[in-house]
Amino acid sequence: MLNVNIICVGKLKEQYWRDACAEYSKRLGVFCRFEIIEVDETRLPKSYSDADIRRVIDTEGERILEKCRSGSFVAAMCIEGRELSSVRLAAKLEEVALSGKSRIDFIIGGSYGLSDAVKFRADLRLSMSPMTFPHQLARVMLCEQIYRAFSINADTKYHK
Repeated sequence: MLNVNIICVGKLKEQYWRDACAEYSKRLGVFCRFEIIEVDETRLPKSYSDADIRRVIDTEGERILEKCRSGSFVAAMCIEGRELSSVRLAAKLEEVALSGKSRIDFIIGGSYGLSDAVKFRADLRLSMSPMTFPHQLARVMLCEQIYRAFSINADTKYHK
């Protein structure tokens, strides 16, 4: 069975976001081993510089890369990534599984984005939209799209 992870920076603060992720996690259990792996967010000082932001991005990037296993297919969620339809995402997940990979790691960075090291490690740079979403909502949206992709591949009625 395929292992699918979302490796993300920070914790979900509101219960309704946690409930939504838990619901998709439960649903995904039919299709894969699914886990959300949270790494610590790095706080900026009250007064900060561009160099401080770069340090935060790099520190969070190191934490993310520690959670990516060798041999995993890594999809980094970033604004400059490719936009895929739900059907194309489903095809990509199937392609990865058929290629012999047993683990897919989706990466959601912190408030200031992903480090160059994480983007370089990624096998796919993926964008949800040219619009900007709160990180907490993006996590729920990604959970839903992963579930939708598996549902499409299983030919269930979920995807209309």
